[in-house]
Amino acid sequence: MPEEIKHINISVKGKVQGVFFRASTKAVADQMGVKGFVKNLKDGSVYIEAEGKSSFLDMFVDWCNEGPDKSVVENVEVTEGEFKDFKNFEVVKKNLLW
Repeated sequence: MPEEIKHINISVKGKVQGVFFRASTKAVADQMGVKGFVKNLKDGSVYIEAEGKSSFLDMFVDWCNEGPDKSVVENVEVTEGEFKDFKNFEVVKKNLLW
């Protein structure tokens, strides 16, 4: 039976900006076949929407709890979201809503 594809929203708080968190997240997502995006938020956190097989998303969230070497992850919140059928994983450079 094929594994379910799901969508999760991830909020990562701590020292997660200016430490290559977004670039590292994209590299990990690409390796795992996870689709979606990552962006910095004004409050200093990183926001990720990710879609993929449940087992890969579990590993992806585990990685988010660690982050790249220079990051200090203090809190990771994961909520299930609506499937959006992302085609790839992107680093969003700017939020036009700011």
